[in-house]
Amino acid sequence: QLRSFYDSSLFAKENLNHMSEKQLNLYDRLINEPSNDWDIYYWATEAKPTPEEFENDVMAMLREFAKNKKREQRLRQPDLEYLFEPPR
Repeated sequence: QLRSFYDSSLFAKENLNHMSEKQLNLYDRLINEPSNDWDIYYWATEAKPTPEEFENDVMAMLREFAKNKKREQRLRQPDLEYLFEPPR
C-alpha cells in the first residue's frame, strides 16, 4: 500500500515537526480521505491533476518532495525515531 510512502516516509520525517496545526490537519486529511492511495501518488508526481479540495500548501510540499531534487536514495523506509522526539 502506498500510504507508507506518505505516512511513515522521509516526507513525514522531514516535515511533520515543522508543520503548523493547520498543515498537520491538511496532511491528515490528504493521507486519510482519498479512497485510493494511487491517487495521492499520481497527484504528488503530477501524473494527474490534484482535485481542488486537496490543492493546498501541503500538497505543494509533497509534490516538491516527490521531485527528489537532491537525488536522495529512498529505497527503504526511514527509522521511526522522529515519532518519539519531543516537539521543538
